[in-house]
Formats: sequence, structure tokens, C-alpha cells
Amino acid sequence: MWVRKRVDIGWSDLGAALAHCLLPDRRAAQAAELERLWSAHGDAVACLSVRSGFDLWLSAMDFPAGSEVLVSAITIPDMLRIIEDHGLVPVPVDIDPDNLAIDPASLEQGLSPKTRAILVAHLFGTRQSLEGIAAFARQHRLLLVEDCAQAFVGTSFTGDTEADVSMFSFGPIKTATALGGGLLRVPDHNVRDAMRRIIAEQPLHSRWTYARRVLKYAGIKFLTGRLAYAAVFHSWQALGRDPDQLVNGAVRGFAGPGFFERIRRQPAAALLALMRRRIRRFTTEQITRRGANGQFLLDQLQSALVSPGWASAEHSFWVFPVLTDESARLIAALRQAGFDGSSAHSMCVVQPRADRPQQRAVMAERILPRIVYLPYCLALPASEMERMAAVVRGVSAPTEDRAPAPAVAAPQLSSSGQ
Repeated sequence: MWVRKRVDIGWSDLGAALAHCLLPDRRAAQAAELERLWSAHGDAVACLSVRSGFDLWLSAMDFPAGSEVLVSAITIPDMLRIIEDHGLVPVPVDIDPDNLAIDPASLEQGLSPKTRAILVAHLFGTRQSLEGIAAFARQHRLLLVEDCAQAFVGTSFTGDTEADVSMFSFGPIKTATALGGGLLRVPDHNVRDAMRRIIAEQPLHSRWTYARRVLKYAGIKFLTGRLAYAAVFHSWQALGRDPDQLVNGAVRGFAGPGFFERIRRQPAAALLALMRRRIRRFTTEQITRRGANGQFLLDQLQSALVSPGWASAEHSFWVFPVLTDESARLIAALRQAGFDGSSAHSMCVVQPRADRPQQRAVMAERILPRIVYLPYCLALPASEMERMAAVVRGVSAPTEDRAPAPAVAAPQLSSSGQ
């Protein structure tokens, strides 16, 4: 069975991580080397995760209680949790399903005298232009934060120059994972220095805790081989359990109680060392191939289902979502054919305050419940992509008793696969 979530890390990387757990602690030196590698301008900050970095930035900014943050309407719940813990109010900004960019009209609608910042999420491997959003931010004296956790493509892009903060993740399911860690670019040296003072006072994430994490993901890497995963998947089903619970529970970074205690820690030196190793060894060939394969699969679908973000000018196809009103039927057909499709995810739609129902993110509410993720990875050969696309087309084809599912938007695809 083709797995939908693979850990993007080699056995040699896992071995190097464990070796660093046994070496003398050089946390300060490792952080400085990593930050210089990420940005020659000296404006990078290494932290335990994007969640940790965002929390650090909000702590350094110290916005007045009740201030509002305009947020891309599809995000992870933890980002909202962090905003609210700082006494702030997240306000949804709807997105365009074709390119997943923020809708300008929704941005205007969400603005209020209490607005202090805009948090833009680049979703599913797409990257939206910040030019218009940055102009809006300057006009209204707002700070602009971009969440690039799903948009890593190597050091060719380490953040938009228009952003006040750019955040990148190296968490367990991310490209070039270090099984944790985040890198932020913060051009304002006063804010950056304040963040570094805060993080210096936080407790250290133990090297042994990180070593256990490395061993855990070594096991997950082994079990997500095609044969091993098929055995685990079908065994779990035979026990009457939902395989999605097994997969999603295994890769969640901050599950369980004590969320803020766990994100407010300095990263272990071994984690910093592995992040540096992964970045130094990363080549854009992987992104180029993944993008080409993603476009090939998009073409093979022949407009059977819409993939949100299909029209984005920058798309690395970190994951491959499609929209359908028949999720259960599509997932069952995919799994029967050996493809682990799933509608499980860790994202949410940002809800407006009860007294502002007009700020509902209507398009985001239409998109998220209809998403099915296809098991897409570089190891998937063209013949298997063609077979998977045929399954999708077969489920989506209209019959005498079933009309075509309504689409949010219809992409214009070529037949060349380019």
C-alpha cells in the first residue's frame, strides 16, 4: 500500500542525530551556525518549532490585550491557541480555492481599529504573493507574518522580504524534516533581540527526550515501507480500529497536556545539528521533481476533481489534496486499490466572533470538509500515478443516478503532463 505520510529522512540522518545526542552540548554554537546558514543577514532565530517561534514573537511584541490578528482562514488550531493565550483575538480571512491566496475583500472586511497583525499561511506546498497584502499592511500600519511551514523549498526561499516574520518548520512530516525545529527570519533587530532574551530563559529540551523521538521515528520510517505498512494497516482494521487514528496520532508533534510548557523550551543541540545537516545537504532537485510529478498527477485527473491551489504560480506539491462530496466512497476505492487516501488532517477553519457573523470564511468552510489527501510522494512512479488517477476518475464519473459533484473551480489542464 502506498502510504500518505512518509517521514522525509534517511537512515544516515537518523544515525547522525543519535550520535549528536551523545556528543558534548554545543547548543549556543550550533544555534549560531544554523542561523548563519539560514540567513547571511544575521536575522534568523532557531527555535523548537514554528509554534514555539510564533509564541516567542508574540511575547516580544506584547500587543495590548484584545488586539486582533487577521489569520488565513485555514490553519492549525495550535496557532489560534497561541494567539488567544496572549490575550489576542484571531479574525478569519477567507481564501481563494484556486490558488489558496488570501481574499482581498475578506482582508478589508476583517480590519478593525484593534487589528495589529496579519498571519498568512502558505498551504499544501503553494506560496502566494505577499505584494498586495504587504501594501495593505503598510497602509494600515500592521505587521505581516508568513507561516511557511508547508512551503519549504530549500535556501532558495527563506522568507519574503516584505514580511516582518517568516516561519519555517522542520517537524516530523515536513520536507527535509529534522523531527522538530523551526527557523524564523525576523528583520527587526529589536524584536529579534527580545526573542533571544526570552528563549535564553526557557528550560532546555533534553537531548534524551530528543533521542527517544529519533528512535520513535526510526520505527515509524520502518513501518511505513509499503509491505510493512500494509500489514499494520490491515491488522489495525481487523481489530476494528481506525487506521487514521494510528497514523495521525503517531506523527503529532505536541499531542497531550502541557502544550505551552512543551513549546516554551530551547531546542536541544542535537536537534539544531540535524537541522543544519538537513539544510546543508538539501538540493532543489527534489522540489523540481516533486513539482513536475505533481503537475503530471494533476493532468492525469483530467478535471475529475479539483485540487485546491492548482492555479498557484508557486507550488511544490508538499501534499496532494482533492475536493469531493463523496469522501468515504473515494477513500474506500483508493484503499481497495492499494492507495492510502484519507480525509484526516490537523487543520481547522478560523471562526469569527459571535457578534461578527459576517466575517465567516465561507470558501474555507466549503473547502476543508471536502478534502481527501492522495498518497503522493517522490517514490510513486508514473504508472502508479496513472492508476491512482484512474481510481479517482472512476469514483467521480457521473452515472445515471449520480450527477457530477459540484466543484469550487475547474482547472484548465493540458494533456502533456507538463
